[in-house]
Amino acid sequence: MRPIRPGDQGTAVREIRAVLTGLDLLAPADGRTSCDEFDADTERAVRAFQQSRGLSADGRVGEETWRALDAARWRFGARTLYHAVPEPLIGEDVRSLQERLLEMGYDVGRADAIYGIRTSRAVAQFQREVGLKPDGSCGPHTMGALRRLGRKVVGGRPQWLRESDAIRQSGPTLVGRTVVVDPGHGGTDPGVVVPDGLLRWTEADLVHDLASRLEGRLAAAGVRVQLTRGPAPRTCLPDTDRAQLANSLGADVFISLHADRHANPAAEGVATYHYGTDNGVTSATGERLAGLVQREIVARTGLRDCRSHAKAWDLLRLTRMPAVRVEVGYLTSPADRGRLVDPRFRDRVAEAIVAAVQRMYLPIERDVPTGSIDVSELRAAVAAGRVPN
Repeated sequence: MRPIRPGDQGTAVREIRAVLTGLDLLAPADGRTSCDEFDADTERAVRAFQQSRGLSADGRVGEETWRALDAARWRFGARTLYHAVPEPLIGEDVRSLQERLLEMGYDVGRADAIYGIRTSRAVAQFQREVGLKPDGSCGPHTMGALRRLGRKVVGGRPQWLRESDAIRQSGPTLVGRTVVVDPGHGGTDPGVVVPDGLLRWTEADLVHDLASRLEGRLAAAGVRVQLTRGPAPRTCLPDTDRAQLANSLGADVFISLHADRHANPAAEGVATYHYGTDNGVTSATGERLAGLVQREIVARTGLRDCRSHAKAWDLLRLTRMPAVRVEVGYLTSPADRGRLVDPRFRDRVAEAIVAAVQRMYLPIERDVPTGSIDVSELRAAVAAGRVPN
């Protein structure tokens, strides 16, 4: 869909304003304001909504923001929740339920606002423990029990402990793991495009080259690697489809590569993103991987450190494995662009990401200083049949 932006009018704008008004982010239309007009107040409300949901706060309503607004219509308690096949229930009420169960210590996986089988099983477990019929649906009696009970787990983050233990149990080696590498954009969407004299640099081309270099280094370390697209696809794969591809492959790690842009050419640096919401619910292993990737790239390339951040983008929310999005510099910055177009720089970024993935699987007590892993030694060990244990 074409993004709905300031100045637009119509039925879609009326629906957007109705949801924002229901969330107390926008005052009801009066005689001076048309409920069909995307005015400045609506733009501010959209930005506030996007910020609260961990989305890009650009003030426009694209597909991702539209889905989030549609989900926000549902408040917890407004309907009975259950596992529906093949179209699962989706909504803010589902996410509220998942977050409540997570803080009580139940395993719903990621709080993705989708009432899937894992959420249904967690609800059934809760129902058994409080003496309700364990049917996996969340109706008035289950909602009442959830409201009456306090936290089940205190003094820690149960999801962090659960995910960390799963990583520890899987062992330190990269051999045999599956990593999906996602070069952003492609096809009809070139991403950031910057003319540079007689040249024309595009984000889609540069990140695909970076993804290919990363693919080679991971494969040499014994990893099964899948790219989400080739160098010149006819169309751009939606983020939801990229996440579904990673899930269908049973990937262990998902890494999405992008370059950033800004109207101010002085904006520069690298930033990484992992799944997380405004109330502290996060992918624990995704958060750790994002931090490792961030530190390794900064140490090995000298890019400005723009830190790691939690976001609820579809790409991060819908993937079931540790997932990060990496913005490897600003293509609109002359300094960063000079680095990005250098193949040797892209080699260093690829090696930094390999080192970060390896460190994620090392036990905390065996972790090594940032920048100290020699990726060529990992390749040599695999070639010689020496697998870390």
